[in-house]
This record gives sequence, C-alpha cells and structure tokens, in this order.
Amino acid sequence: MQLEFSGAIWFWKGPAPWYFVTVPDAEYVQLKAAVRLVTYGWGMIPVRAWIGDTEWKTSLFPKDGRYIVPVKTSVRKPLKLEEGDIVTLRLELNL
Repeated sequence: MQLEFSGAIWFWKGPAPWYFVTVPDAEYVQLKAAVRLVTYGWGMIPVRAWIGDTEWKTSLFPKDGRYIVPVKTSVRKPLKLEEGDIVTLRLELNL
C-alpha cells in the first residue's frame, strides 16, 4: 500500500522533542483499514517514507484518533525543513 499527501511539519516538545507531520483524514481511513495487518505494539505501523528523493524507515504513531509521521533530524537538516514547512510525504506499507 502506498499513500501520498502533504502536510505541515509540527514540533512536539515533550520529554523527547521531535518533529511530525499529521496524516490527513482521507489517508487515515485507508491506514485504519490496514492497521490490523501490519501493526505492532500500541497501534504503530512500520513504513518506508520519502520526502522528495530522501527515504527513511519509521513507524506511524497513533495520536488523538489520527496517525503522525516522525520526521527524523537526519531528514530535516539536509533538506533545511523547519516547523511550519509544508512537505509532500510518500509512505509505503508492506502488507
């Protein structure tokens, strides 16, 4: 399963600060249908993610009835991405 969507990068400054993009509603519905096939612990979904040609492995986190995509520092820094920037993400789930 592959998904592509755009969203704003936002910052969570909890005990372990991190940057995320929230999966939009339409794509969330598709993920929810697949979650029982691919999830591991706490409803997390392993994916390959891309912003442009930059690829990384991560897991989608469930949060507030949606999923969020962590955007690693090793991805953000070379692409000069900051909080509030709009990015297009491509995700691939192995079902």
